[in-house]
Amino acid sequence: MRAMTRWARADLRRHRGEALFQVLATVGIVASLLLAAALFAYATNPWQRVFTRSDGAHVWMHTDTSADGARLARIEGVSAVAGPYPTESVTLAAHGSRAAAELRVTSAPPSVGRPLLTSGRWLRDAEPYGVVLESSLARALLAGPGDTLTLPGTVRTLTVVGVADSAEPRYSPGERPGLVWASAAAVRAPDGQVTGLRLSDPAATDYTVQRAVTVLGASVVDEVSTWQQARAQAEGGNRLLGRLLGGFGLTALAAAGLAAHGAIRTRVRGHLRDIAVLKAIGSTPGQVVRIFVLQHLTYAVTGALTAGCLVELFGDRAPGRIGEAVTVWQELPEHTTALVTVPSGVVLFIGATTALAAWRAGRVPPVPGVRPAARHGAALSATARVALGRRLPPALVLGVHRAFTRRSRSLATVARLSLSLLLVVVAMSAWSTMEHVRDHPAQAGRVTSLSVHSDRLGEEETRSLLRRDPRVAAVYPGAEVSALVPGQNATIALRGLGTSDNPYPYALAEGRVPRGPHEAVAGQGLLDLLHARVGDWVRMTVGSRPEVLHIVGRAVEPENAGRVVSTSLDNLRATQPELLPTRYELRLRPGADAKAVADELTERARGQLDVYSVTDPASSLSPLRQIIAVLVTVLAFIGLLELLTLIGATVREGRRDLLALRAIGLTSRQTAAVTAVATACTTLAAVGLAMLAGLPLARWLTDQQGRATGIGTGLARVPSAADLLMTALIAVAGAAALAALTAGREARRHRLDETH
Repeated sequence: MRAMTRWARADLRRHRGEALFQVLATVGIVASLLLAAALFAYATNPWQRVFTRSDGAHVWMHTDTSADGARLARIEGVSAVAGPYPTESVTLAAHGSRAAAELRVTSAPPSVGRPLLTSGRWLRDAEPYGVVLESSLARALLAGPGDTLTLPGTVRTLTVVGVADSAEPRYSPGERPGLVWASAAAVRAPDGQVTGLRLSDPAATDYTVQRAVTVLGASVVDEVSTWQQARAQAEGGNRLLGRLLGGFGLTALAAAGLAAHGAIRTRVRGHLRDIAVLKAIGSTPGQVVRIFVLQHLTYAVTGALTAGCLVELFGDRAPGRIGEAVTVWQELPEHTTALVTVPSGVVLFIGATTALAAWRAGRVPPVPGVRPAARHGAALSATARVALGRRLPPALVLGVHRAFTRRSRSLATVARLSLSLLLVVVAMSAWSTMEHVRDHPAQAGRVTSLSVHSDRLGEEETRSLLRRDPRVAAVYPGAEVSALVPGQNATIALRGLGTSDNPYPYALAEGRVPRGPHEAVAGQGLLDLLHARVGDWVRMTVGSRPEVLHIVGRAVEPENAGRVVSTSLDNLRATQPELLPTRYELRLRPGADAKAVADELTERARGQLDVYSVTDPASSLSPLRQIIAVLVTVLAFIGLLELLTLIGATVREGRRDLLALRAIGLTSRQTAAVTAVATACTTLAAVGLAMLAGLPLARWLTDQQGRATGIGTGLARVPSAADLLMTALIAVAGAAALAALTAGREARRHRLDETH
C-alpha cells in the first residue's frame, strides 16, 4: 500500500497541470448542472406554489355579459367553479405609468383562484373604491398599498389597498391587461364576465374547454386561458437558460469523462514497466486498478466539493436572473437533495469512466513482454518517402507521419478532442444568433418600435396625431380579436395590421406577404396548434362568424407563444365591417429615441393614447452571454486536459526515436517540431470534425428551441468564416506551441543525459 501511495504522489507531482485542469473542469461541470437545477426550480416552483396555495383554476373563460356561466358547473370533470365575475376593461395610471387593466368584481376572496396577498389587506365594504392589484400589474404601475390610481379621460379614482399574487396569466404591456380585484361599486360599466373552472383531471383541459364552449355557445366566448399558458408565461426564458446549462453541463461531463478515460489509458501505456514492478513486488490487479480510480476520484471529489461550495456561498450574488434563481432555489425543500445528488452523480460518472480505463492496468503482466523493435505501421509510407525526397522539411513530413501512424488510436484521440471543440462551435453559434437578433430586431419579429392603443379618439384624429411627428416613418393601423380554433379548445389572436395601400412589413421566415383577400401569415405556434403549414386554408370562429384564411407565409412571431394569425386590416373589416382600428404600430426613423417619442405622443394626446414600447426580443437573451462565456471556459479546460494527454503520449512514444532523428541530422528544435506538427495535425483534424458536425447541430438546436417556444425556425445564425478561421488558428497554434514547449524540454533533457 505504501508503494502504491508513493507512486501516486510521484505521478501527481509529474502531472500537476493535468490534475489542475481536471479539477477545474469538474468545478465548471458541477456548477453548470447545479445552476441548471436552480433555474428549472425557479422557473416552475414559484408559479406552481402560487397555483397550489390558491387552489388555482385550470381554465378561465372570458365571455360577454349575456353568457350563463352557472351552466359550466354541470360539465363533467369540473370540480369547482369561480364566478362568474363581472368585469370592466379600463386604463389605469399612476406615477407616470399607464397600463390596461381588467376590473373584476370580487368582494370576498374566492375559494377557487384565491389571490394570495403579499402586502396590504383585502377589500372592505367601508372602502367601496379600494382595489387589490395583481403583483405584475403593481410592478408595472410602481404602485402599492395607499397609492391612488386614476382612469385617464375620466374623473374616477381608485385606491390601492393590497397587492396579491395570482396563478392567472400575468400582465403584459400591449398584449394582456392586468388584473384588479374590486368591489361592485368600483365597476361602473361591466362589459364582460369571467368564470374559472377547476378540473378533477388537469390533463383533460382541452376536452373540457371544448365542452364549455359548446355549452355556452361560441358567439359569447371572447377568450380562453388555461393553466398551461399561465405556467409557460411564468417560466419565461428561465427554462431556456436551464436547458442550455443542463445540456452543456451533461455534454461537458461526457467530454470530461472521455478525457479522463483517455488520460488513464495513455498513462497506463506509459507506465507499463512501473505497473509490472508493482505487481512483481506483490500488488494485486485490484490494487493497481484502485490506485488509478482513487487518484482520479480524488480530483473529481475535489472539483465537485469546490463547485458545490461556490454555488452555495456565492450563487445568490450572481447578477441578473441567475442570482435570483439561486436565491429562490435555496429556500426550496429539494435544494439539499440536488446539492448532494448532482455532485455525487458527476463523481460516480467520472469514477465509472476511469474504472473502465484502469481495468487495463490490472491486466498488465508482472513481467512485461519484449516490445518489437518496429511497430506495425511505423515504417514510412511511400508518400512520406517521396516528400522527403523532394526536400520538404523533415519535421513537417515526420510530424504528419507520426500523427497518423496508429489510426485507431489517432481516431480515438481526434474524437475525444473534437467533442469539446464541437460544444465550443455550438456556443459560438448561439452567440452569433444573439448578436444577429440584437443587431437585426426586425428579422426577429420586432419590425416596429412603438405600439399605440386608443379607444377614445377617432380613427382619423389618431392617424393625424401620429403622423404629425416627424420622427414617425410609418403608421400601420390595426385591430386584434380573439378567435376560437377548430375543436374550440383554445383561443388565438387574429390580427389585422396595415392596409392594402400601406401593407405591414412582416418578418417572414417562409412564404410571402399577404396581398389578396383572405390571405394571411401565421406564427409557428398557430401552425403547430392547427397541424397546418404554409399554403393551407385554416378556419376559425370570431364570435358566431366563421373566418377562413389562406396561410401564405410564416412570420417570426415572438408574442403569444406564436399563436397569432395576421392579415391586413382591410381583410378583417371585410367580414367585420363594424371593426375599428384600436392599435397603431409605429415604425420610427433611424436614430429616433423610442422613449422620447412615446412620452411626447402621450403628452400631446392629453392622456387619450396608451403608448407602449415594443419588447426587444434580445432583452431576454442577455443572461445567455455570461453563461456562454463560462461554458466556453469550462470546455477550454477539458480541451487542455485532452491536449496535455495527447502531448504527453506523443513525447513519451517519441523518446526512442530521438537517437534515430539525431542520427539523420535533425537538431533539438527539429525534433521538438516533429511533436508540434503531430499535435497540430491531430488538433486540426479535430477542429475540422467539430465544425462539420457542430454547425448543423447548432442550427438544428436553435430551430428546435424556436419551434418549441412558438417563435419558429429561421433565426439560427452560424459564426462568420473569419470567426471560425480565427478559432481554428487559435486552437491549432496553441496546441502546437504547447507541444513544442514540452517536446523541446524533453529534447534538452535527453541531450543532458547523453553528455553525462
